[in-house]
Amino acid sequence: MNANKHNRTFWVVLTVFSLVGQVAWVMENMYFNVFIYQEFHASADAISAMVAASALTATLTTLLMGALSDKLGRRKSFICIGYLCWGLSIWSFALIRADVIHGMFGATVNAASIGCALVIAMDCVMTFFGSTANDAAFNAWLTDSTDHTNRGAAEGINAMMPLMAILVVFGGAMLLDPDSNHYWTVFFGVIGTAVTLIGILGFFLIREPTIVTQGNERYFQNIFYGFRPSVIRQNPRFYQTLAAYAVFGIAIQIFMPYLILYFTVTLKMDNYVLIFAPAILLAGAFTALYGRCYDKLGFTKSILPALGLLMGGFVLLYFFTHTVLVFMGTLMMMCGYLAGMAVFGAMLRDHTPAGKAGMFQGQRIVGQVLIPGIIGPAIGAAVLRNAQTVQNSDGTSSFVPNQNIFLASLLAAVAILPLLLPLMKKRGHALQLLL
Repeated sequence: MNANKHNRTFWVVLTVFSLVGQVAWVMENMYFNVFIYQEFHASADAISAMVAASALTATLTTLLMGALSDKLGRRKSFICIGYLCWGLSIWSFALIRADVIHGMFGATVNAASIGCALVIAMDCVMTFFGSTANDAAFNAWLTDSTDHTNRGAAEGINAMMPLMAILVVFGGAMLLDPDSNHYWTVFFGVIGTAVTLIGILGFFLIREPTIVTQGNERYFQNIFYGFRPSVIRQNPRFYQTLAAYAVFGIAIQIFMPYLILYFTVTLKMDNYVLIFAPAILLAGAFTALYGRCYDKLGFTKSILPALGLLMGGFVLLYFFTHTVLVFMGTLMMMCGYLAGMAVFGAMLRDHTPAGKAGMFQGQRIVGQVLIPGIIGPAIGAAVLRNAQTVQNSDGTSSFVPNQNIFLASLLAAVAILPLLLPLMKKRGHALQLLL
């Protein structure tokens, strides 16, 4: 039994580092889109390009740094230094403003084009530090520090943190004046400071797990270890799970980059934070408890209800715009999204080869981030290509997201079901469940 099962410090580190890391990722996944849309009138294609560039950066970083942490047999330093630099890079976005661009390049330059390019470039820099700290090192540390007796419970906490992070970020944003010239400066400054401080705190809290480095000495070979055909044949359930997880991620990324814009621009919900805070709290509590279903019931009986909730939420969000029904749809969608993440995440950890957790974080990111981050937003942008537009005060126009993104997400979610069949022990039982 893993020594960390009853270690309170382990659960504190898991909760704090997962939450703060997800706050930074929520800021990137949900607010960079708003930032680049509001400040530089970015198109749906520009938003899609930003998400894809960040996903590619995250994948390459996780492959390189995950293999390096396996070779060195260290997680703690990668986590702590990574979080510290991650926070400092977040601070840099406070300087990406039209007045600063005009001051550097002159008043005649196209501040919108330069601003979009700078945001995309700095997003990749920030993602490098974030993926080193969180995707590569922290997730490998979590795999090393849990076993089959507590992995579902740990993953339930880890999976609920994106929702808790949304609540934290939304709540913090409510305290700021959106019309203030310093809105984004304060927003990025507060989050950047929090991430930096957590990195420093980690030097005192995190306990380095015992990692066997024998066989991990050849760094460059280790980078591509998980892509070897022989490794894939030896670990079929890991890669089968990853394939289903990738399609699950595509379903999420079709709508997620445009979700806040849909609430604020399309539905004109100025008070959307107050409306959706209860949904976030309920979904977070649900996910924390749901992770234990994997430990007790196994993969099949825990993933299908999660997908049912996700698809039910998409149906409500597609057909209805009334506040109560949008709330219900969002609650169902968020519950299914986070519960699905918990189940897929626990399944991947259960089938990660011992001593290779760092190397296999790269494969996890390919399925969880790269493929969804490139395909999902591209589908969303294609769906919104002929969407209605509105005129801005400076003469430019911006697109208005519509409910078709939820229909596209629903179709992608349905495509997950056939991929689950190889993961179910009894095919006949699986068909009964699916039909």
